[in-house]
Amino acid sequence: MAEFEATRGMPANSVIVYGIASDVDIMDRWLPRGLHVSEAGPGTLEAGGELVPGDEPHEGLFRASEDQLRVEWGGRDHPGYAGWLQVSDAAGGASEVTVHISLLDEPDSGERADEVRGLLDRSLDSLADEVGKRLNTGTSG
Repeated sequence: MAEFEATRGMPANSVIVYGIASDVDIMDRWLPRGLHVSEAGPGTLEAGGELVPGDEPHEGLFRASEDQLRVEWGGRDHPGYAGWLQVSDAAGGASEVTVHISLLDEPDSGERADEVRGLLDRSLDSLADEVGKRLNTGTSG
């Protein structure tokens, strides 16, 4: 089993960042290219795209906990996949996001592992960009 984790500073307070990170309607703006999610019911998402195995979308579990500033997900039909995202306060009104992915059937080293780490880093960069846009426009999505 492989565990991947990445952390990135964000240019806004934790409540703003959590609001963006937990909003399913805008997740495609910062998730890796090739991964698309949509709400499929209470506590459930549908994931599709070229990063999702197979030709059909997959159902996944989703939980956003505002009081903990935490988002958790997992593959209902792929139990070897799970992850979480945690937002925490940082100095000067900024915050920090840590994202963690568990992949049961993936190696924790080599080319594929490097690819997963790169996807995490780029996603956090895109999330920071999305937060910056929100701050510049003052809108909610």
